[in-house]
Amino acid sequence: MRRFLAFLGAGFLVGALALPAAAAPSDDGDGKGDKGFTITDSRITESSGLAASHLHPGIYWTHNDSDDGPYIYAVDSSTGKTVATVTFSGVGKPRDVEAISIGPHNEIYIGDIGDNLDGTWPYVWIYKLPEPKVLKDQTIRAMQYVVKYSDGARNAESLLVHPKTGRLYIIDKKEDGGHLFEGPATLSSSGTNYFKPIAAVDLWATDAAFSPNGQQLAVRGYLGGIYYDWNGGKIKREGRLDVPLQGQGESVSYSADGTKLMYGSEGTDSPVQAEDAPGGSSDSSKSPSGGGSSASGDSDGGSGNNVKIGALAVVVVGGALFGLRRLTRRR
Repeated sequence: MRRFLAFLGAGFLVGALALPAAAAPSDDGDGKGDKGFTITDSRITESSGLAASHLHPGIYWTHNDSDDGPYIYAVDSSTGKTVATVTFSGVGKPRDVEAISIGPHNEIYIGDIGDNLDGTWPYVWIYKLPEPKVLKDQTIRAMQYVVKYSDGARNAESLLVHPKTGRLYIIDKKEDGGHLFEGPATLSSSGTNYFKPIAAVDLWATDAAFSPNGQQLAVRGYLGGIYYDWNGGKIKREGRLDVPLQGQGESVSYSADGTKLMYGSEGTDSPVQAEDAPGGSSDSSKSPSGGGSSASGDSDGGSGNNVKIGALAVVVVGGALFGLRRLTRRR
């Protein structure tokens, strides 16, 4: 959604001095391109979710935020080009699509869970379709699920599926920190699916992802991130993520092998930037105790955090304009 134009303008002033150059399409030697890439498709201007393919190495699925339609795009991370557009049918008109995640049986879940006025919609939707075995433009019939929260309507931008159990979770988007909501063990396509809060999340969350082994939960915001030990859903905060400063950071995904966290942003020709994931491997069960480019612990040292602190004033101004724009648009 074109929601942060003021933030983008101010952010580029900061970025001119502090932000690394946009990630160009690159290849890490095995053809997967998981060092980062730039989305070059002119149709993708509001990339709001990101998920590493289970069937196609180096492919990332993404989608626009709103005003697009029932589409998801397969982007080749070695070139940044779209190699397939999938239209999902059998559902109503998408309202505010904010997230995408892939389950243990290669099912793609799409979260139409945005609510700009934080309680306008009495319910939201989740769509499910199989990940296609062949990458080509095609139409796939999806299942649509009605979702409500046990404690009332809210805005959310984070939908994630546990890679072992297949259970769905949502994190709501609250400036003072939100909650992790757990869905039913099995979703119903004919009734309402109630999601209940099970843990607090210390972040204004714009997206989240499970590590491929299901042992870590990474949550990102506009200017930072936190990673948790999953601990069977009783999440335990482990440290901070060094999230790159982006125009409007809306998405995060682990690479398929779990070694990288891929951070995406809205905007035309938007970069997807890679950082080392805590633990460094999909087989790792513990986070590193030392530093590193992406795991900062709970300390505030490092030049990355200094940049984020310097950008705080930008966010204050941008946030006010951001809220006003969204109110105006919905009305």
